[in-house]
Amino acid sequence: MGNADYEQLLRGASLRVTRPRVAVLGAVTEHAHADTETILGAVRERLPDVSHQAVYDSLAALSAAGIVRRIQPSGSVARYETRVGDNHHHVVCRSCGRISDVDCAVGHAPCLTASDDNGFVVDEAEIIYWGTCPQCQAAQLEN
Repeated sequence: MGNADYEQLLRGASLRVTRPRVAVLGAVTEHAHADTETILGAVRERLPDVSHQAVYDSLAALSAAGIVRRIQPSGSVARYETRVGDNHHHVVCRSCGRISDVDCAVGHAPCLTASDDNGFVVDEAEIIYWGTCPQCQAAQLEN
């Protein structure tokens, strides 16, 4: 995706197109599951004078508009990704914190069927699988 694509996404979500928003969207696209500091560093490569606040504000606006998804696994800082709207889940390495996407296990969003929804209308489920990534497994075998 290029800047024109990002600008079109912003306009489609009725957001004003600004240089920080375009740069943040580009950074999130290039660095899936990145934390705010990583995104800030990537944005500053494009816009050296951008403030922390402009990046935080852009992430908040993009998340609220549904262009970016904010996830925060237990014990982790918030992370961001552009894969939205498909109710996918994540697997997190307990050793290094690496995060990968995981599609729903079977059929059409089976995880949306709660055993007891307590009267709620469920429209999204957030499931996080925890384990050890292949690199950390290999490192543990070497030690």
